[in-house]
Amino acid sequence: MSDDLFGDQAAPAKDEPRVYSVTEVTRAVRSALEEQIGTVWVEGEISNYRKQASGHQYFTLKDAGSQLACVLFAARGGGAWRKQVPLSDGMQVQVRGALTVYEARGQYQLNVQLVQAGGAGLLQAKFEALKRKLEAEGLFDPERKKPLPAFPNAIALVTSPTGAALRDMLNILARRAPSVRVVIVPVRVQGAGAAREIADGIEQANRFEELGIAPVDVIVVGRGGGSAEDLWEFNEEIVARAIAASALPVVSAVGHEIDFTIADFVADLRAPTPSAAAELVVPDSGDILRRIAELRTQIQRQALRAVDQHRARLAWLARGELFREPTQRLREAAQRLDLAADALQCRPREVIEIARRRLTDGVAALRHHRPDQQLAIIRQQFASLRRQLTDHSARRLAELRHRFTKARDVLRVLGPDATLARGYSVTLASDGAVITSVAQAPPGATITTRLRDGSIASEVKSAP
Repeated sequence: MSDDLFGDQAAPAKDEPRVYSVTEVTRAVRSALEEQIGTVWVEGEISNYRKQASGHQYFTLKDAGSQLACVLFAARGGGAWRKQVPLSDGMQVQVRGALTVYEARGQYQLNVQLVQAGGAGLLQAKFEALKRKLEAEGLFDPERKKPLPAFPNAIALVTSPTGAALRDMLNILARRAPSVRVVIVPVRVQGAGAAREIADGIEQANRFEELGIAPVDVIVVGRGGGSAEDLWEFNEEIVARAIAASALPVVSAVGHEIDFTIADFVADLRAPTPSAAAELVVPDSGDILRRIAELRTQIQRQALRAVDQHRARLAWLARGELFREPTQRLREAAQRLDLAADALQCRPREVIEIARRRLTDGVAALRHHRPDQQLAIIRQQFASLRRQLTDHSARRLAELRHRFTKARDVLRVLGPDATLARGYSVTLASDGAVITSVAQAPPGATITTRLRDGSIASEVKSAP
C-alpha cells in the first residue's frame, strides 16, 4: 500500500513508515471501488441463497473461476425486490448493482439493484436501451424515411451468400422482375464481427459508382429466421447508424414477421420476411404487362373513335357548298379583293382632302380668336369691373355713414341722458334694475338715484 493513500494526513518522518488503521484501509478500498468502478452488470449462478426476516436477500454469484457476495436490500413500503424474479440456488441471472465494501467484515460485495434472468434478459435490456437512445436522436422519425423507387433498375442484397433467405429473394425477383439487375453483397449475418461486415456492406453498396460498379437504386439488408441471439447482429448500433447514413433507401428484412430488430426501426421500410422484401421492392412484371395491354386496348379504342370522328367531319365538309363550288367561291373572293383594292386607292385622297379642309378651318378660327385681342378685351372688362366695385363701395359707405348719423341724433334726443338733462332722475335698485314701483324698494333697501351730473345712494327708511 502506498504511503500517500490518504492525502489529508501529515507526512511522517523520513525513516518512519506511515501506519494505517484497519478502518482507514477498508474505507480507502471502499472509496476506490465506489468511485472507480461504481455500478456494473454481472452474470453468474446463484449459490448460498438466503432470505432474512427483514426481507433482505443474501446470495453468492459465482462462475467457474470466482465468486462475488451480493445483497439485495428490501425497500420500505413494498420493496423493489418484490418485483424481481424469484431467486433460488442454481439460477443463472444477470444483476445490476454498485460495488462496495462491507466494512465490518472487510469484504467487498455487490449491492444489487436489479435482477433478471440470464441470457435473453440482458439482450432485451440492451435492445431497449439502444432503441431509446436512437429514438431520442430522431433515427426512427417518419420524416427522414426515404421512399422506394417505383421501378428500380438494380437492387443490392446485403446478406449471407449461403443462406436460404438469399435463394428465396433471388427466386422471387427473377419471377417478378427478371429485367432488374441484382448485386449480391456477401456478409456474415451471425457471430462476432458480423455487425461490422453488415455495416460495411451497406456503405459499399452506396459507393458502387466510386468502385467502378453500376449503381443500384435500393438496398435490401437481412437474413432468415433464428433465435434472438442469432438475430442480434441487426440490433447493433453500428448497423443502425450505417442504415441511417445510407443515401439509398434501405429495406430491412430480418427473421420472421414476429421478429423486430433495431434495423427495422431505422430502415426506410420494414419487410416481415426476406421473401416479402423481394415482393415489396419490385413490381410484378406480369401485372405491369397486363396493365400495358389494358392501356394499349384503351389507346386503340380512342384512336379508332378519333378516326371515325374525323371521317364524319370530312364527309360533312364534302357535302357542303364550299366543297361543291370551290371555283365560284374563289372568284367571289377575288372580286371582293379587287373592290377592296379600289377602295384603298381612293381612300387616301379623300383623307388628305378632309385633313386639308380641317387645317384651313383651324387657321381661320385661330385668326378670329387671336390671343392678344382676347387679352385686351379681358383687360377692358376687368378695368370696368374694378371701377364699378370702387363706385359701389363708396356709395355703400356713404349710405351707412348717413344712417349712423341719423340714429345717433335720434338716440341723443330720446335717450335717458337727454331726459336727465331736462331735470328728471332715474332710481335704480341694488342690482341695477330701474325702479318703477314702490314694491321694488322695501324698507332697508339700498337704492341709487341717477341725476344729470351724478348719482346719489340712499337707504329706504319706511314705505310711503
